Amino acid sequence: MTAAASFDAMFAALAPIGRNPVSGGYRRFAWTAEDAALREWFAGAAGDRGLTVTIDRAGNQWAWWGDPDRDGGPAVAVGSHLDSVPDGGAYDGPLGVVCALAAIDVLRERGFMPGRPLAVVNFTDEEGSRFGVACMGSRVLTGALTADRARSLRDRDGVTLAEAMAHAGRAPDQLGADPEVVRRVGAFVELHVEQGRGLVDLGRPVGIGAAIWPHGRWRFDLPGEANHAGTTGLDDRRDPMSALAVLLTEASAAARARECLATVGRLEVAPNAVNAIAARVSAWLDARGASEASVRLLVDDVATACGIAAAEESFTAATEFDDQLVGRLSTRLDNAPVLTTGAGHDAGILARAGIPAAMLFVRNPTGVSHSPAEFAERDDCVAGVEALVAVLEDLAG
Repeated sequence: MTAAASFDAMFAALAPIGRNPVSGGYRRFAWTAEDAALREWFAGAAGDRGLTVTIDRAGNQWAWWGDPDRDGGPAVAVGSHLDSVPDGGAYDGPLGVVCALAAIDVLRERGFMPGRPLAVVNFTDEEGSRFGVACMGSRVLTGALTADRARSLRDRDGVTLAEAMAHAGRAPDQLGADPEVVRRVGAFVELHVEQGRGLVDLGRPVGIGAAIWPHGRWRFDLPGEANHAGTTGLDDRRDPMSALAVLLTEASAAARARECLATVGRLEVAPNAVNAIAARVSAWLDARGASEASVRLLVDDVATACGIAAAEESFTAATEFDDQLVGRLSTRLDNAPVLTTGAGHDAGILARAGIPAAMLFVRNPTGVSHSPAEFAERDDCVAGVEALVAVLEDLAG
């Protein structure tokens, strides 16, 4: 099977799962019916290729070509994730999984026999859309997030992660770090659609990821006093929406001053009624920048302006991918451009756990991500498959 045919068949099979017919975006959240369908698809696609599927203690799926405990390990792993942000695009995550499986097809078609085990991985809850912590599967796997904290996380409906897992047929008491699986992985290369215009501006279909900016999420709880919208004078109000306006304005100003990025993309308002002054507003700030110091100063600026302490929900320090691996990829891929990114990825979590890791990016002509407008040309997707083929031939030959 050609790279194009393999890619087309799998991407088409995934397309209907979790798609919002109104927006055209995807709602694929961890431990839901849509997630179960995605996991079933992954297991089926791996089984069709004679790969052995295992699930680690964090819930991540691994499809193995060869015995990771016996056949000349440690393994070379590729893959990404299948979950999405609310109304996200079709490519963020699934592109890396589909291209990885398609690369296996091409290698087999060419008669390649790996000298060490290969694995394709589907990481669980990379986006953190349901429970608020990004890269959940890789964080729990590597011990960066404790099982106790993970189990206690709640979604917007108050459902805990433990309850969601149990409802999905998984045993939450089994959740935890899995050092045996981490030990099996000798290198990890994650292919991902580019979430920006770097490759568009360079006129190249594929690039290499060398570093990830430090980034984190903070919650601001802005207190107020519920009251009637029609009978409460302006001077008598304790309206947290006013504090929210300060937060939004200061976040933008601080981001510019600190040369960072700041986004308030999630709000919870209580009681959330048109004719009532809010009793409370919770706002989540996503902050990213070239240095940890600048990111934390940005958050301090916002907290000081609002007079409210920020609760840190997650933070990932700057990640430099393995220099030798990046250099090896660059040589193998005809000096493909090397990029840095402000987006977090499972590859970054594995790198911080000591696994040699790097990334490949596929050109996104819209430059838009986390949106239905996210896109990659078919020829560029196939170029991504061929890049993974070259990488696996080199690393596992």
